[in-house]
Amino acid sequence: MAIGFLECAGIGACLYAMDKACKAGNIRILGVDTINPKDASAFIPLTAQVKFEGSIDDVKEALRAAREGALRFNDPEVVITEIIENPYEGTRELAKINKPSIKFNEENAKIFSGNLK
Repeated sequence: MAIGFLECAGIGACLYAMDKACKAGNIRILGVDTINPKDASAFIPLTAQVKFEGSIDDVKEALRAAREGALRFNDPEVVITEIIENPYEGTRELAKINKPSIKFNEENAKIFSGNLK
């Protein structure tokens, strides 16, 4: 058992990379987190991180494919991949923690579509 991490600039790049990762190895995505600047100057996340698990070999292969996919959109210095082999059970539980997601409803759908009144 292993936990893999991919972090790169742009949620689209991260999603593209994880599509490649999921096709390359038998993995299960644990969560996706985004990181905005501290001053909230950008609504669009600058960095995204995906955490996933699987066998050591599958996670290694998925990380290779994810890195290759992320490099299509990013410079090497902003793409981070890492593996934790045979993680402690507490580490596995920590990996499942994600930032709260925005729940789409009628009110915030207006905000995201630009229909503010």
